Amino acid sequence: MGEDDENKRLAYADYWDDRYTETDGGQLHEWFRSFKDLDEFFSRHFYEAYPPGAAPRILHLGSGDSTIPQNLAEKGYGNQLCVDFSAVAVETMSKRHADLGLSDKIQWEKLDVRHMEENIPDASIDVAFDKGTLDAMIHGSPWSPPEDTIANTGMYLREVARVLKPSGIFLYVTYRQPHLIKPLLACEGTNWDIEMEVLGASGGSFGYSGIVCKPRAV
Repeated sequence: MGEDDENKRLAYADYWDDRYTETDGGQLHEWFRSFKDLDEFFSRHFYEAYPPGAAPRILHLGSGDSTIPQNLAEKGYGNQLCVDFSAVAVETMSKRHADLGLSDKIQWEKLDVRHMEENIPDASIDVAFDKGTLDAMIHGSPWSPPEDTIANTGMYLREVARVLKPSGIFLYVTYRQPHLIKPLLACEGTNWDIEMEVLGASGGSFGYSGIVCKPRAV
């Protein structure tokens, strides 16, 4: 199987069910950046504008087994919703957070982030966070993405735009080149201001980008 064939599989729930089953309840991986790595980025774009006392509605998109929801809960953030299309991840993490006494702060739902219409109302989310979920929908040439990449990313990003409040923010952490990601972010059906910044590399790893999307006033 070629590398691109393997990348295509990342957009399917059964692939992730298999991966999370292999961990037997342990953590598969903290994709891209840890909470410690992202704390400064969050400080600039998240904590001040959406303090814990304001109880912002936080949506973790394709949360997997990341510790970031737990880390945010430890900072005082409740009202968190984690969604993932892997039933195994949802079951495992729901139990883990319940065992940690965090069920009142972190809820879980099995959802495909491309189709959240029946579960998440329009303009109901203050902070939407993605660390690698959009990346998993991308394969093929970065300069001329295949039709399924354009379709999947477009459906997803239109859903993110739909659920965000006018005062909301979409924070996206990616390893992909920002100039290649920006055309996908600006797909039909979205209308937001986009800021990009480099997130420092650590431990000899290559750099990542933090992308901030805010609904544009019309």
